[in-house]
Amino acid sequence: MQKTFYITTTLPYVNADLHMGHALEFVRADIVARQKMLEGFDVFFNTGTDEHGMKIYEKATAAGKDPQAFVDENFLRFQESVKIFGMTESLHFVRTTDQHHVKAAQEFWKLCDQNGYIYKKNYQSKYCVGCEAEKTDSELNEKGECVIHPGRALEVIEEENYFFRYSAFTEKLLALYNSRPDFVVPDFRYNEVRAFVERGLADFSISRLKEKMSWGIPVPNDPAHVMYVWFDALTNYISTLGWPHDGRKHEDLFDKYWVNGTPTQYCGKDNLRFQAAMWQAMLLAAGVANSYQIVINGFITAEGGVKMSKTLGNVVDPAVIVLEYGTDALRFFLAKEVSSFEDSPFTIERFKTAYNSGLANGLGNLLSRTLKMGETYFGGALELDETVSVPIVATVAGISTDLSVENGTIPQFADTLAATYADHMKNFDINRATVAVWDFLTILDKYISHYEPFRIAKTDLIKTEAILANVLYGLARAAKLLEPILPETSKTIGGHIVMTEEGGKKSFKITPLAAPLFMRKD
Repeated sequence: MQKTFYITTTLPYVNADLHMGHALEFVRADIVARQKMLEGFDVFFNTGTDEHGMKIYEKATAAGKDPQAFVDENFLRFQESVKIFGMTESLHFVRTTDQHHVKAAQEFWKLCDQNGYIYKKNYQSKYCVGCEAEKTDSELNEKGECVIHPGRALEVIEEENYFFRYSAFTEKLLALYNSRPDFVVPDFRYNEVRAFVERGLADFSISRLKEKMSWGIPVPNDPAHVMYVWFDALTNYISTLGWPHDGRKHEDLFDKYWVNGTPTQYCGKDNLRFQAAMWQAMLLAAGVANSYQIVINGFITAEGGVKMSKTLGNVVDPAVIVLEYGTDALRFFLAKEVSSFEDSPFTIERFKTAYNSGLANGLGNLLSRTLKMGETYFGGALELDETVSVPIVATVAGISTDLSVENGTIPQFADTLAATYADHMKNFDINRATVAVWDFLTILDKYISHYEPFRIAKTDLIKTEAILANVLYGLARAAKLLEPILPETSKTIGGHIVMTEEGGKKSFKITPLAAPLFMRKD
């Protein structure tokens, strides 16, 4: 029976264009989904749009549009926008205004209520519309503003609301964390959310009076209230799988991917408490199986760790990057140059430097000159004769690398790379997996520089063929590993290096590039 894997991003609000932080989350989740497919998993990859709440209502009102018309229009734009990130065609979309999702959220509410975890009371709180979350005084700056959305006055909510009995789940959540020490990745985020829960949990409001904020899912049996946007939106992770049951007789997607799979959620660090604590408590309250793993990204910042802001003029639009450099160039930077779990800066200068050194002058140049030499000296047909000794010498292998082999052949290095890469991918460390591939490409480049096949071809074609065939083999192995990271680039390399193995013999049919794989940018 085929193994299943479920992965989901968080759902962006449909009130603004996708930014670089969205690009990071989407690309990283897509890389994981593609990798799992290559490993033979049946993958369900979910994303979509969060379409309720005060933030959406305000934007629709300001635009002079009905909220439903506003989100319908922006969902279509969202679907088009994510295409620039090179997402796999198997991506599923969910909308929190879908009728099935509305019914699922209401059913989820009923289960929590029936199990005794919802009650009603009067209360007052400070609320950040930007975060769609309540704020304590410790989460505010010296001006009494949200530290994530400074300059915007907090809403003061004073009304009768429904509350979720979050305080009842301290021990239950700690038991969940104890049972799975890798429940949250990386470990320092696991420790962070665990410490948050250990300090004790406070019940939180899960409804708003409809007369004050009408744009939301109606609370079951109380039309005077609509659901708090987070309580509604988090349910998408199971509603997209047909929970509770949507009539899809051919298969029960919820059992297949959630109950019997490994449901994994990818999100930024600002979502840690929502995904790893709040949502897990809600699942426990409804009697639904918990998520399997939560993977937490850092933030994309401007230079010096400064928050990107349109006001400061330091925002980099991913659509502009893709228009000039291409989708795989953006994916390359987000995979290799951005930390897997810490904050990382994104500036045009950093991007261009990484693009030129890693892609144009690196992979692109290595591929181009190897193919050209193979065509020039051997007519595009080569064989790898491993009895001809052209090992990687110490001066080549001595570069700083994550690969453990110090000396050896290209195939040995390629095997080590594949194992190293697999370990990093298993731990969602996309940055180190990608860096390992580029370490290997650097070794191939230095290998050519050391042996100089363009020079010895005049006197020793046997050794020249062995050198070039080794590099072609390394490039073919590297391209296969790059398939989930740079899918179009991997496909292009595979089209120019066709490798066959028969009886232990490796043969290559190659064709030179008609144009540079990546054009250098000055």
